[in-house]
Amino acid sequence: MMEAFRKAILQAGPPETFALKTVQEVIKPQKQTKLAQDENQLLENMLRTLLQELVSSAVQSGEEIMLYGKSIDDVDEMQGVIPRLLDVVLYLCEKEHVEGGMIFQLLEDLTEMSTMRNCKDIFRYIESKQDILGKQELFARGKLVMLRTCNQLLRRLSKANDVVFCGRILMFLAHFFPLSERSAVNIKGVFNTSNETKYEKDPPEGISVDFNFYRTFWSLQEYFCNPASLSNAPLKWQKFTASLMVVLNTFDAQPLSEEEGAENNLEEEATTFNIKYLTSSKLMGLELKDPSFRRHILLQCLILFDYLKAPGKNDKDSSESMKEEINSCEDRVKKLLEVTPPKGKDFLHSIEHILDREKNWVWWKRDGCQPFEKQPIEKKTVHDGTKKRRPRWRLGNKELSQLWKWADQNPNALTDSQRVRTPTISDYWKPLAEDMDDSAGIEAEYHHKNNRVYCWKGLRFSARQDLEGFSKFTEHGIEGVVPLELLPPEVRSKFQGKPSDRSKRAKKEEMRSTSHQVEESQIATPASEIEGEGIRADAEASVAVMDTDVSTATGNNSQGGTPTPEPDEHQKQSPDTDVGQEAGQLEADAEVETGMIDGETDPEAESDHVG
Repeated sequence: MMEAFRKAILQAGPPETFALKTVQEVIKPQKQTKLAQDENQLLENMLRTLLQELVSSAVQSGEEIMLYGKSIDDVDEMQGVIPRLLDVVLYLCEKEHVEGGMIFQLLEDLTEMSTMRNCKDIFRYIESKQDILGKQELFARGKLVMLRTCNQLLRRLSKANDVVFCGRILMFLAHFFPLSERSAVNIKGVFNTSNETKYEKDPPEGISVDFNFYRTFWSLQEYFCNPASLSNAPLKWQKFTASLMVVLNTFDAQPLSEEEGAENNLEEEATTFNIKYLTSSKLMGLELKDPSFRRHILLQCLILFDYLKAPGKNDKDSSESMKEEINSCEDRVKKLLEVTPPKGKDFLHSIEHILDREKNWVWWKRDGCQPFEKQPIEKKTVHDGTKKRRPRWRLGNKELSQLWKWADQNPNALTDSQRVRTPTISDYWKPLAEDMDDSAGIEAEYHHKNNRVYCWKGLRFSARQDLEGFSKFTEHGIEGVVPLELLPPEVRSKFQGKPSDRSKRAKKEEMRSTSHQVEESQIATPASEIEGEGIRADAEASVAVMDTDVSTATGNNSQGGTPTPEPDEHQKQSPDTDVGQEAGQLEADAEVETGMIDGETDPEAESDHVG
């Protein structure tokens, strides 16, 4: 089986011409184009064994692993045996003929079996295949294996001598994983406290530098290494600020000129140089004259202050005095950076920009690392090739402008009798009458009497077409305005009570006017006629009074009421009493009418109307 694959990878041509055919000949899968789980495991074991044999042969021959099998006479396009094997497996994984994580497993085995010199060539191959390895069908199955492979390489590399290679690995991980990946986010904000800075504790002989300043200066690294230790320890914070003031005063007392900055600047040298400053006391004087050395110390201060000022982290622990000290120290550090040559202002501006971006990352991590990817907004294509302008309406909106056009096009639109039709009282109050019927089962919250606009319009119609029904509003509320013929019998009885005081007063006035007419006719008639017609006049007066009572009773019965006879006391009163009572009643009527005009209605009626 391995011999078949060994011969296959030596064939010329792209992998798609022979890769799947070779797998089918070796494995003989149940399906023609996709392997089952046990078949995948069998193929992976065979390929890992083949890769191990190829690496062993390359080591024995003394050749580089990625160049093994490539002769000197081969053209540049020819590959070694191992890259050829990786290309074949990568093609099978990409086309989903085999399990997608197989290529990642082979790459991990290859890095573990190789030296760091060969690992650089292996990683160069990984970088060249980054786009294919990052596809979703492969990434989902092998991202953890690739992360483990890169972390193992970083542990094996020297942070001082292999800075560029470490940077390549980190840049690959940053591009390979999505921006919202939480694997390397450091959610808890843990600091690398293992990066310890060792310095001399006892002064050596013949030292020309103040050893107290030397020890104070390098003791700051303990706080820079773990800024979180200052947030909950006031004594540590006081000790740190005291040491920092000594260092800042020394920087102020020994400013650097532009010439010294140009002579001693190390930033113009090779960018691959990793700075880990020596802590020998004999070098203290030279380091103080180095502008890049000062910038590193001052930048560490700004990073520490930025951590302590992070919103929401130490608000409860830090006091107001501590916040003021942080702000004052930060301003002083920025002034020192600005005057440190060369290009101090530009350097400070770049650092402030970087720290502002870092705040955004802090907020993003505290919010749970929400994904940055958003769905693209679909843009509507304009077929005419020109941008359509928003229409401008003459009267503010489309409806009013359309009405204005209709008036010009159809002159009869506003004069048509069928355009606006005022309903009759019966038609308008019919919905409310249906609500008042208990058999309808309509809930109280859905009654039309709760609709203030409906009630207001109905009162306007009643005031114009049914003044008698409108007057019932003061006694029964909005439900009393509904015509009685629309109500069922059991509901109609609630609104057919005794006649009001006004109807009683109207009947009394009618009776008095009739009696006064009779008396005047008696006075104007001669004595001869009085004697002959006295009995007939009395009979006619009594008949008139009876007719009035009958008509009044008939009117009450027509509205569903009962006749109410007048008390005998009013009939027995003298004319003087009648006049006095009539005056009092007229004043009472005037007060009632004035109250109705001014809007003074029955509170119960108003509550019914509002309800």
